[in-house]
Amino acid sequence: MEILAGRGCGPKKDHVHLQLHHLPTEQLQSKLPGITESARTFAGVDVTKEAIPIVPTVHYTMGGVPTLWTGEVVNPRDGDDDSIVPGLLAAGECACASVHGANRLGANSLLDIVVFGKSCANTVVFNLTKEGRSQPELPAHSGEKSIADLDRILHNKGDIPMARVRERMKEAMANYAAVFRTEDNMAKGLAEITECYKDFSHVVVHDKSPVWNSNLIETLELRNMLTNALSVLQGGLVRRESRGAHARDDYQDRDDVNWMKHTLTYLDDSEAKMNLKYRRVHQETLTNEVESVPPAKRVY
Repeated sequence: MEILAGRGCGPKKDHVHLQLHHLPTEQLQSKLPGITESARTFAGVDVTKEAIPIVPTVHYTMGGVPTLWTGEVVNPRDGDDDSIVPGLLAAGECACASVHGANRLGANSLLDIVVFGKSCANTVVFNLTKEGRSQPELPAHSGEKSIADLDRILHNKGDIPMARVRERMKEAMANYAAVFRTEDNMAKGLAEITECYKDFSHVVVHDKSPVWNSNLIETLELRNMLTNALSVLQGGLVRRESRGAHARDDYQDRDDVNWMKHTLTYLDDSEAKMNLKYRRVHQETLTNEVESVPPAKRVY
């Protein structure tokens, strides 16, 4: 809130200072060795003498490819929210099995990969193999579209360094779509990210090497992150409520009447925007052994 109010520190006023040097050196080394080491490594700060520059950040995205509890990917259509994409499964941080919702715990990624990774394996062993599906023959020119896409980015005649667009994206997401959100801020962020997405077509990859090309890899990662940024901002802007990690100062209460549903985003590359659709939340259990737990207000 201090940063958003313009009271941040540094030339860009984009962080605040955490002061720990009032504590004895021995206590810092014994009780806070991780913070002491991280501050020295990443900020060049000696916590026994200097304040640490800090900023709220995001370390996990709870969305992903929509799946059933079996790990099977779904593509809602014709009124069926659970319409399966045959033969396609997803697990881990790329997937969204809809078990997190308002949950913001550090074990999220473990649940995603351990539980639903095993579920995917069970689906393959006990379901798909018994169905006896045959894999259709690949077309003669399979993969050429991907190669052409890679080649287009590598040899693009652009004039904007990848790092410049990435820095703009990072600042926009940190300022407008981080921990504290409002309508005005998210609208500003969406406008900035939309411009970043459009500017990606002008990005130049300076390293043309076909081997160990980190410049190309980072450019491909930037494209993925810009797509994710559009999803976060456009989906969050219209969701006028607070729910879990989506905490809005202008809509502080959860609205189960209008927003008890998942947001689905479909990229319109030519328009640099997302088309939004929605999918219902499964509130029923798989067996009668346990009762469904209704949503409750988060209190501390």
